[in-house]
Amino acid sequence: MKNVVSQRFIKCHDKLKAEKRIRSSRAFALSLNYLPQSLSEILKGRRDVTIELLRQSIAKYKLNPVYLFTGDGPMFMTEESNQNFRILTTITTPDADELIVHVPLPAQSVYAAELSDPSFVQSLPTYSLPDYKYKVGTHRSFDVPGDSMEPTLFEGDKVVCAFLEPTLWQSGIKDNYAYVIVTRSDVVVKRVRNFLADSKELEVISDNSFYDTYRIPLSDLREIWYVRARITPFLPSPQNIQRYVHDEMSELKATIAQQGKLINRLGVSVEKVLNRSSRDQ
Repeated sequence: MKNVVSQRFIKCHDKLKAEKRIRSSRAFALSLNYLPQSLSEILKGRRDVTIELLRQSIAKYKLNPVYLFTGDGPMFMTEESNQNFRILTTITTPDADELIVHVPLPAQSVYAAELSDPSFVQSLPTYSLPDYKYKVGTHRSFDVPGDSMEPTLFEGDKVVCAFLEPTLWQSGIKDNYAYVIVTRSDVVVKRVRNFLADSKELEVISDNSFYDTYRIPLSDLREIWYVRARITPFLPSPQNIQRYVHDEMSELKATIAQQGKLINRLGVSVEKVLNRSSRDQ
């Protein structure tokens, strides 16, 4: 009996034939460097589709991986959406429990560049957490790079994140929440404002006011992970604490100075009223 992914794969194959985008099943198999006999076994329900065949089909014929694995969305992707999708490699225990893959800082540039090589993800460290919420869905953790999210997150912290399906980016990304954003060349941790519906961009914001806000176009987005928890291995350095306290004191001084000006203005206004009252008498 075919599994549900194989059934959806066959539907995509049949639609390609019906629309004459492939001449035959044999031509389809050969175009993917796959044995026509093995494809025939899949189409007859005698064996299930392989991950490698799925990867090749997605790359060449733009089969929608979200449809294949969840049943949601269209069977095929547009050129634009095809650039944003990648099959997510996951690691499981012998009992089929999914593990959390950790992406350390030295591996993040390579992680952003890798498109379809599952061996790289399989080489990364994995672990599990006891909370049930980390047993549902796909989770990944990342080292926090740099100081752009101080004082919320510090370099050396780890953030544990839930995977956000690309089909949910437009509606599911919430303004001012923190996300790990994987682009074509980098991994960043930022707060975001969602402009995907209007201008096909995400605006990314640092908690550290030293860093400028900027926008990332949809075409550069690879993966988006919602930050659910932080793991802090150590306290921030004295220099970071001193800078944070200095910034807080500067802001407090500015507030006091502004309130002082308001009080002075109020005093002048009261004095004018009193002088006017004395003259009227």
